[in-house]
Amino acid sequence: MSEPKPTVAVVQINGRADWNDNRPVVERLIRQAADGGACVVVFPENLLAMPADPRELIGMATADTPRAVCDLSVWATQWGVWLVAGTLPFVHDNQADRDRVAARTLVINAQGEVVEHYDKIHLFDVVLPNGESYRESSTFVAGERTVVVDTPAGRLGLATCFDLRFPELFNQLAEGGADWFCLPSAFTRPTGEAHWHVLLRARAIENSAWVVAPAQIGRHADGRETFGHSLIVDPWGRVLEDAGETADCVRLARFDYAWLHELRQRFPVRKLHRPAFFTRKR
Repeated sequence: MSEPKPTVAVVQINGRADWNDNRPVVERLIRQAADGGACVVVFPENLLAMPADPRELIGMATADTPRAVCDLSVWATQWGVWLVAGTLPFVHDNQADRDRVAARTLVINAQGEVVEHYDKIHLFDVVLPNGESYRESSTFVAGERTVVVDTPAGRLGLATCFDLRFPELFNQLAEGGADWFCLPSAFTRPTGEAHWHVLLRARAIENSAWVVAPAQIGRHADGRETFGHSLIVDPWGRVLEDAGETADCVRLARFDYAWLHELRQRFPVRKLHRPAFFTRKR
């Protein structure tokens, strides 16, 4: 019996300021990915909206997120695909924190059911060399758990954007059996130009896993610019697909599991990893 070669779609969009404008683009790209044979379609960070002020997402969590989840569930069922919808603002589980929301990625199966979710763990509180500053913790509450979930394309480890800079997270996902990682992102142009490709390739190489990294692209309502270059990287670190700076597009790649299993036998980095060595007292 031959090993499976599922097809995964990475989606790149120029996110608009509200769901009403993003909705027809998202629907069209799901249809395009399904027509291309994808069994799983992965969307960028801030899928719901890229508003002029990030704090607008707090109100959108109540007003718009439920509608978007309903739409996504209908489209998943209609086109018979799984969706990794990341991220949408959700009212946080902690009822005491009403001034912030969770940056939540949903995994929706082909029956339209939300089977798992992941809240972004590492928040982007930085000042860039060009002077741009970001303070995600003023809008979002950091997640507290790692997530690995079975999908038609294999066992998936979930991460989001700034999480990319923390290899320990990906090692933990790999320990949980992840064969591929997704990384919904909205990387800034300065950080994307400097670090995007090299970090994504590193996470793939370190863990012998595919990395699917959908990204926002272009200028947004806040005047800032995202880098694009949505990637699919194979477990040897080769870039299979790069969407460049094309707005509102889909790229497809197949996962060859026979090749992956052979690679892991010949080059068993996971088995040779000694994490206890780095945590023990000296």
